Amino acid sequence: MTDLVKIRKYVTVVEETMHDGGPALVRPVIKAAVGGVIANPYAGRHVADIQPMMKALEPLAVDLTHRVMRALGAKGTDLEAYGKGAIVGLTGELEHAALWHQPSGFGIRHAMGGAKSIVPSTVKVAAAGARIDIPLHHVGAAYVRSHFDAIEFCVPDGPKPDEIVFIVAASIGGRPHARVGGLTAAEIKVGDGQR
Repeated sequence: MTDLVKIRKYVTVVEETMHDGGPALVRPVIKAAVGGVIANPYAGRHVADIQPMMKALEPLAVDLTHRVMRALGAKGTDLEAYGKGAIVGLTGELEHAALWHQPSGFGIRHAMGGAKSIVPSTVKVAAAGARIDIPLHHVGAAYVRSHFDAIEFCVPDGPKPDEIVFIVAASIGGRPHARVGGLTAAEIKVGDGQR
């Protein structure tokens, strides 16, 4: 990667749901999340200007998105929902997780070939082995209720106190048996990422 982004390991989680208490799905819902565990160059000290790391994280976001697509056996245009997250080790700050917002959105959309909807996110500061739920929203319109979902992610030995785990998640399909109404994927018209 770069001097600011030193990767220790990747962790991949894949879920394939055949049904959720109802009839068997015609097409299983497949979700995946990939985390990159990196050294936190700002751990243990307050650094006023941390923004240089944002540009350095863009290749990691592209890389993680490509890894998610490989885990799903998909192309970018196959992805129906996406999300992102970060876990900062205990000698870091919550603001270090915020470094992920801009580069991950750029990198995910770039790797996919474009998308309109906001990429939902969640972040936290926690010890190694902490679990985090990565939210998922439809890639074309945030108001598509059938794709409001999440995937749980964990790195058993990370983040170490001086590390950060940056995560990208995606799915092919929405919730199994979605039936609470609202905008459907087939009804997206406005093209503004919302409706």
